[in-house]
Parts: sequence; C-alpha cells; structure tokens
Amino acid sequence: MEAKGYTLDGTVDLQGRPALASKTGKWKACAFLVGYEAFERMAFYGIMSNLVNYLTTQLHEDTVSSVRNVNNWSGSVWITPILGAFIADTYLGRFWTFTVSSLIYVMGMILLTMSVSFKFMKPTCMNGVCSKASSSQIAFFYSSLYIIALGSGGTKPNISTFGADQFDDFDPYEKHLKASFFNWWMFSSFLGALCATLGLVYIQENLGWGLGYGIPTIGLLFSLFIFYLGTPIYRHKVRKTKSPARDLIRVPLTAFRNRKLQLPENPSDLHEFEMQHYNSTGKRQVHHTPVFRFLDRAAIKDGSSSSSGATNQPCTVTQVEGTKLVMGMALIWLVTLIPSTIWAQINTLFVKQGTTLDRSLGPSFKIPAASLGSFVTLSMLISVPMYDRYFVPLMRRRTGNPRGITMLQRLGIGFVIQVMAIAIAYAVEARRLHVIKVQHVIGPKQIVPMSIFWLLPQYILLGIADVFNAIGLLEFFYDQSPEDMQSLGTTFFTSGIGVGNFLNSFLVTMVDKITGRNGKKSWIGHNLNDSHLDYYYGFLLVTSVFNLGAFWWASNRYIYKRETKDLKEGCVEMEPPKALDTSLGLQV
Repeated sequence: MEAKGYTLDGTVDLQGRPALASKTGKWKACAFLVGYEAFERMAFYGIMSNLVNYLTTQLHEDTVSSVRNVNNWSGSVWITPILGAFIADTYLGRFWTFTVSSLIYVMGMILLTMSVSFKFMKPTCMNGVCSKASSSQIAFFYSSLYIIALGSGGTKPNISTFGADQFDDFDPYEKHLKASFFNWWMFSSFLGALCATLGLVYIQENLGWGLGYGIPTIGLLFSLFIFYLGTPIYRHKVRKTKSPARDLIRVPLTAFRNRKLQLPENPSDLHEFEMQHYNSTGKRQVHHTPVFRFLDRAAIKDGSSSSSGATNQPCTVTQVEGTKLVMGMALIWLVTLIPSTIWAQINTLFVKQGTTLDRSLGPSFKIPAASLGSFVTLSMLISVPMYDRYFVPLMRRRTGNPRGITMLQRLGIGFVIQVMAIAIAYAVEARRLHVIKVQHVIGPKQIVPMSIFWLLPQYILLGIADVFNAIGLLEFFYDQSPEDMQSLGTTFFTSGIGVGNFLNSFLVTMVDKITGRNGKKSWIGHNLNDSHLDYYYGFLLVTSVFNLGAFWWASNRYIYKRETKDLKEGCVEMEPPKALDTSLGLQV
C-alpha cells in the first residue's frame, strides 16, 4: 500500500476508498477543523462564562441556585459526549455523528438567542422591581441550554479525535507531527475562549444579551461551512469491530466464569491470534501486562463449558488488555474529579466573588467580573507555545521521551499548580473578608474597596495548570484507549469535567444546607459579603491535597499501552521508550 502512496494505517476517504497520503490529512486537513473548534469554544464560553450573572440578574435566581444550575448544565455538556462517542464508535462513525450533532447544537444556539432577545421571553421590571420568570420562560430558556448540551455530546468527543485521525501513526513523519497536535488543538480552543471572555461578556452586559449570544451563533454557522469545505481531504478511520464496547462486558464475565481455573505461569500460553490475523484485519495486537491479573482468566485456552456442553471461545490477550486499559484509565479518571471541581469555580464562585470587588478601570469603565476568565485563557495561550517549543525539547534531551515527560507526569505537575491556585484563592478570600470587617461592608450589593485584580493570580495559575491538565488528559485518554474505542476513550476526559461540575453543584448545595441550618451563617449565602467563602475554599484545598496523594498512588501503578502492528516492511512497535520511567516513578 505504501508503494501506491496510500496511508499505512488503513484510513479511507468519505467514499470508503483508501486515502492518499500526499493529498489527505495532516495539518492541511486539521486547518479546517481548528476553525470550527475556535468558534465552538467561543459559543460555549460565551454562554458559560457569564451564565451565573444572567441567572441572578435577568432570571433573578439566588446565588446557590444559580451556581447549582450552571454546574448542572455544564456537567451535562461534558457528560453527554459518552452517548455521542458510543454512537460514533458503534454506528455512524465520527464524521456523521459530528454532522448530525452540530445541527442540533446550532438549533439550540438559535433558540437560546431568541430566549434572551424577545421581551415576552424574559421577566419584566417596573420601577426597579422585577417579577420572577414564568414557568414557560424558564422552560424555554433551559430547554435551549440542554439542546446545546445534547448537540455538544456528539461534537465534543468526535471533532478532536477526528483531528487526531488525520495523522498516520505508522508514518514516522506524521507521527512526529501528531505529537504536537493536541497542544495546538487546545491553542485554537483557547483563542475561542479568549474572544468570549474578553468580547462577548462585555457585549452581553453593556450592549445586550441577544447580541452577545447572536454573534457566536452566526460564528458557529460560518465555522460549519468552513469545516465542510475540507471534506475532500479528510481521512476516516475504518471501524474494525461492530460493537467495540462489547469486550468490556464479555471479558469480565468470561474471567468470572473461569475463576476456578489455574492461570498459566507464562502469559504466552494464554489465547491469542497469530500475527497474520492482525495483518489481515488491520488491527493492532496489544502486549500482555501484569496488572489486573484476574482478567487474564478470560484468555485461558481450556475455558469452562457452557450449559449446552460446548466450550466457550476464550477471549484473546488483546481483548483482555483492552479491558485492562479501560480499567486503568478509570482509575486515573477518578483522581481527576477533584481538579475538575476546582476548575468549576472559575465560572461560578470566582465570578460572584468578583462582582463584590472594585471593578473600576478609569472613571467610567467597569470590568465585567466574568471577563477576568480571559486571564485563564491568556496564560494558556502564552504557556502552550512555551511548553511545545521550549519545555518539550529541553526535557526530551534529558529523558529521551518524545513528549519530554510522560503523560501522567504532565498531569501531576498540573495538579500541583492547581493546589497552589486554590491556596491563593483561599488567602485572597480571607483578605476580602478582612477588608469587609474593617470597612464595615454589610449589604449584598455593596462594593468591597478592594481591586478585582487581587483575583488575577488564581486565574493565571489555573490557566497554566490547564496547559498540563486539560491537554494532558485529552492526549492521555485518546492515546491509551483501545484502538476501536478512541472516541469513547476521549469521553473519559469530558465526563471527568462533567462529573466535577456535578460534584461542585452537590457540594455547594450541601455546604449551604449544612452550614446555614438552625439560623447559622452559611458559607455560601446569597450575601457573599456576609458569608464564609474562605471556609469553602479551605475545604477544597484540603481535599485537593489528599487527591494529589491519591493521584501519585494511582499513577505509580499505571502501565502504558504497548501495541504491535506488523507491516510488510517490518514490525512497527508502538510503545513508550524506557526513558519514560523517570521522576514520578511511573511504570511503563
């Protein structure tokens, strides 16, 4: 196939013909994709960044309810990709799942723009007294939001993996290009977020919410037009298994059925197809690993008999290892939930905290509190090129790792920076409360004589942490997923953020109920000037420190995926270099 100029990984064009390596894929194809990503992120953060303010100022919800509703919606946006990835991996493929879902996304954006634009869809105010939103107004607004969440479920897990599919893992040059793909993919995402937090937030608060939502809606439609212009040069992965997720059920069941059988001492005695089978099917063989040894029983050749008397077909080592990979990733996923909860503060409590501070910039201009989130994005935009162009080459020379450091080491660094950020958030909130006490600030709408720029360090550090966390997690879950489940694997990344938002919603609700009962002062009350938000940040800080220890434990037990694909020219082995086992003691 290489002599004819086709890709070595078996990708095809939209008509199912083998893809020509010289005319398809690589960055020229990704250029159309990153445009969509930038506009989609602008639309998402245009809603997310200032949603808590819209709910409190326009729909007149209280602080706890607005934080809970923002987290619940954001959590849904990040959870629904599980469904979208399953549909893509099992039925439609990434391209067509994205196509259908993007239309749903745009429909939700149009409906949301209508709900904030037309007067009869918003509560009315007379003489400074505003009525509560009616049931129909609330229903239409939240229906629009959750239609967006549904559409996002099909676009989010498939657009990034579709972009990664444009690089051939078996071509050394393209594999080198792919090493930087997720860094620059997230860079485009950050650009969209920056436009939202700097421009759209200001437009929403000063020129109108309808215009603030209408602009990203038009931008999203334009980006879809750009995306489909690139259709002739896109590469598409061929689905090699009808139901790739079926092994996740079959392997544990078979292992349980064979629980009384003796495992062979040599893993080579377990059931596995000959390399010729993988050559003919285009699949990759996965090497045996010593973790989750119980699952190896699923590959015992002389498995137990079924009730009909026929011997059950044993699973292959590759199938067993695919299940092990998912279980290993699930362990890492669990220790990303607390960091995702910390991240949820940026668009909720940090924003509400900022509204209480002095936001003046000159005699007549006030900074929108949500615009401070732009410093998260700015720090990311500065850090990504520095990471990719300086940090990685420097560490590569020292470790021999093409990525510079292991993916889990990258996550560990991000988690440490995040702990520092929440510690600073705690200290700044303690100072804010001190100023409140000294200046006798009491009312919920009174401005604390303290500059909003005191919040800058926590925003900047969270942005730097996300260069390690968000990009590292996306790359880790894509890279470590079983071959036929890479869209589903990417949802480990999105679902972690989603569950983190739900967890924050739960924590905020419970903390408010527990600390505010019997007439006591709630940590997170409607009046933040008479609350104890510093206690909540302190709670998150202690939790983050314990979670960091849990991550260190889990990462030291994780073994990276090793695959083999035998080509005519020889054997191409896809495994991390031995130099990966460095400072954190992560196993390979």
